[in-house]
Amino acid sequence: MKRQITKRLLLVGSCLCCLWLTGRAAHATSAAATSAQLEAIKNWQAKRFGMFIHWGPISLKGTEIGWSRIPGPNGEPGGTVPAEEYDALYRQFNPTNFNANDWVSIAQAAGAKYLVFTTKHHDGFCEFDSKLTDYKITNPESPFHRDVVKELAAACQHAGLAFGVYYSQPDEHHPDYRKPTHEKYVQYMHGQVRELLSNYGPISVIWFDGLGGSANDWDAERLFPTIRQLQPNILINNRCGLAGDFDTPEQRIGSYQDERPWETCMTLCEQWAWKPDDRMKSLEQCIATLVRCAGGDGNLLFNVGPMPDGRIEPRQVKRMKEIGQWLKRNGESIYGTRGGPWKPNRALASTRTERTIYLHVFHSSSNAIELPDIPRKVVDAALLNGDKVEFTQQDGKLRLRIPQRQPIDTIVKLQPEGTAMDLPALEIPLNFVAEASNIYQNQTNDYGPQFAFDGDPQTRWATDEGTKQAWIAVTLNSPRTVRRVKISEAYNRVRKFELQRRDEGNWKTILEGTTLGSNFQQEFAPVTGREFRLRVLDATEGPTINEMELQ
Repeated sequence: MKRQITKRLLLVGSCLCCLWLTGRAAHATSAAATSAQLEAIKNWQAKRFGMFIHWGPISLKGTEIGWSRIPGPNGEPGGTVPAEEYDALYRQFNPTNFNANDWVSIAQAAGAKYLVFTTKHHDGFCEFDSKLTDYKITNPESPFHRDVVKELAAACQHAGLAFGVYYSQPDEHHPDYRKPTHEKYVQYMHGQVRELLSNYGPISVIWFDGLGGSANDWDAERLFPTIRQLQPNILINNRCGLAGDFDTPEQRIGSYQDERPWETCMTLCEQWAWKPDDRMKSLEQCIATLVRCAGGDGNLLFNVGPMPDGRIEPRQVKRMKEIGQWLKRNGESIYGTRGGPWKPNRALASTRTERTIYLHVFHSSSNAIELPDIPRKVVDAALLNGDKVEFTQQDGKLRLRIPQRQPIDTIVKLQPEGTAMDLPALEIPLNFVAEASNIYQNQTNDYGPQFAFDGDPQTRWATDEGTKQAWIAVTLNSPRTVRRVKISEAYNRVRKFELQRRDEGNWKTILEGTTLGSNFQQEFAPVTGREFRLRVLDATEGPTINEMELQ
């Protein structure tokens, strides 16, 4: 998150723009999972892909939901919209083009198997007809005056799409929240949870969002049994002070984890709520994210932010439908699978069912694939279209040669002799060696050059303060033809750079430029090589690179 989080905000709660730092060692599940819960978890994991929706009156301003209102540490305005103005936006909010059936149709066209909607965010505004407050969409002063949750729940139920509710415990509008009378707020919060779980039919997930709050802050030990009594098959996430049923890495792909369910929540664009001309992820990024989540044994909850008139932005609809078209062709490798037996990295991911392993080969890989061998004989390998794939198993290696590649993800079906589900999850050795001229305080394990090539935007290569010139280089295991570079700079410090390839011992420049920023991309004439280098010729301060990808 770009904005500074103050001490007070850490105490107040989470924004869905902040990374949820799971502390499973500090939390304990309030009760052992019942057989109903275990079956619900299994069914939820099989869905693998859901659509998240953040929407409310703040879409009129095009700024972030909830956080645009939250004040500074001493009560001064801290958000981009003054509280008085923010709280009155619902009187102008009249999304006459909202159609719950349209939203559900878009989710289904995207291949999503469940939908989660923000019933109340940190701003406290309720998108449902709560009897406990007038700060709601059905207030007589609202020109819209319709229960959005009711309509959306009914549309999901009619279409057979699982419906989940997001509910923020932090509530900056409520007069008792985080005041000496906070206990009154907790009673209010519990009452609203009971309303949501009693009045809108089957609820598959309740998605809390309270970073910084303990179980005591929300009286979660008493709340969880009530939730499970009202909705026996519901799943509860890990943001209410207790472990709940699943973890929720945010705006990043979770690490491989098969001992506990997890779900990455991520935005299709950059903001959770709608923003005009917000930068949207490419189809390639979307598919890779979905596949790497499934390959890590997790789900993906992908967020869209509808416009003020109630429609989901057409370009976002187009992108979601493109994901759905990909899933129509390749969904057998995602739905109903578990992650592994190889842990995903930037180049490869794998999913499995009882009798099949699906190897996902991203475009950045070569046609010759070498993996740690599994302790089981592979009896057949083929692409999804049936074309055979050559393979060998020897010397502890499984080697495959891909006959033809797909633009984003080429999927190989491997048939092992016996079940694939009891195979151990294996690390794929790095297929590169990274070097750099400078590493921040020589902390290689925290800021080494390898982190610029690991596919994780949360890690980075960093240099010492005062560094104005530096280079980072990567040597690949085998030659690769490269046509494009993508670079994500943590801070906008670079002012002049070169991208180079080593040719017969000499570095030759492929392209030159000035600034990089967080989303630099540039194509160039194809070059083939094993060694590539980013040479920073001038920077305002020590260069820091989150990710560098050669494609």
